[in-house]
Amino acid sequence: MIRRDFGRVHPQIVQQASAFPASVLADVAGRRGALDGRIAPLARSMRLAGPAFTIDVRPGDNLMIHAAIALAKPGDVLVVDGKGDRTCALMGAIMMTACKTRGLGGVVLDGSHRDTEEILALDFPVYSVGANPNGPAKAIAGRINYPISCGGVIVSPGDLVVGDGDGVVVVEREIAESLLPLAAKKVDDERARIAEITSGGAIVPKWLDGALRAAGVLQAGESL
Repeated sequence: MIRRDFGRVHPQIVQQASAFPASVLADVAGRRGALDGRIAPLARSMRLAGPAFTIDVRPGDNLMIHAAIALAKPGDVLVVDGKGDRTCALMGAIMMTACKTRGLGGVVLDGSHRDTEEILALDFPVYSVGANPNGPAKAIAGRINYPISCGGVIVSPGDLVVGDGDGVVVVEREIAESLLPLAAKKVDDERARIAEITSGGAIVPKWLDGALRAAGVLQAGESL
């Protein structure tokens, strides 16, 4: 089953969101949307941002990923529900080269890749659960551009996907724009807090005593 038409997060929103760490976007989204840490970049320097192009496959079969590469538009990020399978690779250097040549924004695999050294040489952002030299089958139908589960997070086609050295966060397309000013404020607040610490200010955060009392660690009137 293939859906060809769907709403994508606006390119301007993608561009603005790409300036923020994935951690900041996850925080302002309510500390949610971050994929399981098993899905990691092949290199910590990798970055990606774009609308999700979702693919649901049977473990060990990449037929629908080949179809997705043919259908995806420049800037799209392929997000693949490979069921976390580690027994074989779903994509390797040939497919990643095709993705880069088509101008895609990157690949997020809840599954394995192969040809690690060649992919690193491509300078194309790839996130996966790990490497396996074994190749996949190409025989079983799946779905393209339907909601999927990837790294424990529901991803709908067109959602905002942002990845950096920490991992990947997905933000629903409908709320992505509203989070941008919150992300900008959080970045400013964190920079100010770091500057306070490094300049000799208070290392213990002001909220800590109150949180410890609320948790029953400190008694009323007691402090660290």
